[in-house]
Formats: sequence, structure tokens, C-alpha cells
Amino acid sequence: MAKVLMKGNEAIGAAAIAAGCKYFFGYPITPQSELPEYMSRELPKVGGVFLQAESEVAAINMVYGAAGAGARVMTSSSSPGMSLKQEGISYIAGAELPCLLVNIMRGGPGLGSIQPSQTDYFQATRGGGNGDYRMVVFAPSDVQELVDLIIEGFDIADQYRNPVMVVGDGMIGQMMEPVEFKTPIKRELPEKDWATVGTGGNRKPNIINSLYIAPEDLEAHNIKLQAKYQKIKENEARVESYKIEDADVVIAAYGTTARIAKTAIAKLEKEGYKVGLIRPITLWPYPYDEFKKINPNCKGVLTVEMNNGQMVDDVKIAVEGKFPVSFYGRTGGMVPTPDAIIEQVKKISGGER
Repeated sequence: MAKVLMKGNEAIGAAAIAAGCKYFFGYPITPQSELPEYMSRELPKVGGVFLQAESEVAAINMVYGAAGAGARVMTSSSSPGMSLKQEGISYIAGAELPCLLVNIMRGGPGLGSIQPSQTDYFQATRGGGNGDYRMVVFAPSDVQELVDLIIEGFDIADQYRNPVMVVGDGMIGQMMEPVEFKTPIKRELPEKDWATVGTGGNRKPNIINSLYIAPEDLEAHNIKLQAKYQKIKENEARVESYKIEDADVVIAAYGTTARIAKTAIAKLEKEGYKVGLIRPITLWPYPYDEFKKINPNCKGVLTVEMNNGQMVDDVKIAVEGKFPVSFYGRTGGMVPTPDAIIEQVKKISGGER
């Protein structure tokens, strides 16, 4: 299939439609507003429904309803808007409903700014709503990967009956890159025999619910959920790594920040430095095991993020105290530069090549 030049936000919409999404409920907020604009124009052409809800709270509960009826459905927002959806996301996870959520992150806290950021890592990976729930969280670093993960994300959501979130910063939503729409790896997806689509008088009604009054019932439900999350950990963790087996310094970064780190690494290699990269593609489940492959003589791991330090906690868990972990970040919409990353790497390496 020929490649098409697309803006990230519009590519998300095209990928969702290619994956069979027929329903989108959302609310405009910069820097993701091109996505609902795209869906409002394109979904009706394939017999789908776009609805601009009166609020983010309404939108996520509409997603709950459509997912409960077995539809492929999605919503999107940017950081403060995603905060408003957290109660509904917890309900969806508790009711075991598949859906796709997209967060094109901007600076915070509060209303913050409309500039790119990675400050929602905690919210996405630790659960912004109540309860012991988890979502698969993808962090693509370019528009092609964004398209691929959107398409596959719907299948993963259906396979595990669980919400899947794709997080990107404002840059990936706004940048234009060539993409092609590939057929995802085929998965054996279960029938949606749990969906509330009417009984036809042939069976008992299905019930979609996250409310369990009896404590023993809620505990049993939570044990079931944790078993599912364990399967996701075993099967869905993804990572890209580069020359970590003989690196003197390893950089850990995700999303577009990892692209900047790659530019820094290329410059450092020309100067004779040995620098590796670990780029988590899934922020949950986190690819902890990849850090076990780092050169045992590594001088340190540098975590680079567009925030004040969030993924750095997972990096510290992953290295198990074997290496010193440093952090470098910019926030408020400021973006790390290759030269600033180079400076940090040289500090860790002690100037050695």
C-alpha cells in the first residue's frame, strides 16, 4: 500500500476507522482537536457515528455505553480533559469493557499550556481513577508507529476485555509524516457474548456492571482482574533497545523524546562514546526485563523525559540498584535538545570514550 503524508492526529482517526471503529465520542481540546474534526467528517462515510459530547465526563460515559453493546469505540482528549474522564475509565476497567483511549499530552498541572509534554505518565500507568485497575499504555515515537499501535490496540482491547490507552505528546499529534496502513498481526479474538445487544427471547439478559456490594464478590472480581493483568504483563510488554550490551551509558526515553535521544546518541558515537538506548513502547506493562541486558560495567542510566521525573521511578525499579540512575527533563512545554542530553551523558561517563 502506498504511503500517505498525514498529520498525527488525523492519522489516528484514519487508523481507528481502518481498525473497524464505528463510534467516537469526544470533546475538543488543543492539541488533539484535529482528531475529532477528522472523525466528524470521515466516520459518517463508513456508517459510523461521531458525537461531540457536552463534556469529557459525558463522552467517556458514552464510550462505556457503546463498549457495553460490543461496539468498537474510542475517545480522545488532552491532559486536563483526560483527567475529567478518569472516573469513567475506572468504571470501564471494572466492567471489563474494551475501548481505545488517546491522550495527546500538554503541559500542566491544571490548564497548564497547549505545548507538548509527557506529564501524564503517572496518570496513565498508575491509574488516575479509583481501584486496582490497569490499562495497556502505548507510547509511540513516530506517526507510523502511532498508526500501527492504534490499529492493534483495538484488537488488544477486545482480546483482554480491557481499555487500551495510547499516549503521545503534542508534537506527535501535530507533526506530519508518511504512513501506510498495515494489516495487524491476527489475533484469536473471543466472541462478545457478554455484550448487551438484546436477548431475542433466547437467553438471560447480560449485565454490564462494576458494582459489587458484597465484599467477597468484589474481592473475587479483583482477583480475576489481577490474573488478567498478569497475562497482559506476560504477553504484551514491548521495547526497542540499542547497543545496551556494551554501552558505558544507557539512555531511557519514550515517545518523541526518544527520537531526540537517538540524535544525541548518533552525535556521541561520532565522538567515540558508547551510548545505548532503552525505549519502552509499552509504558504498562513496563519492560523491566530489558534493563537486565545492560552492560554490567555501565557507568549509569540517564532517564530523559518532558516532565519533572515520572518514568524515572520505573527505571530505578528496573535497574535494581545495579547502576546509578540520573534524570534530565524539561517541562512546561519546553523540549529537551540533543546538545543538552549530550552534556548529561558526558557528565555520567566522566569524559571517557
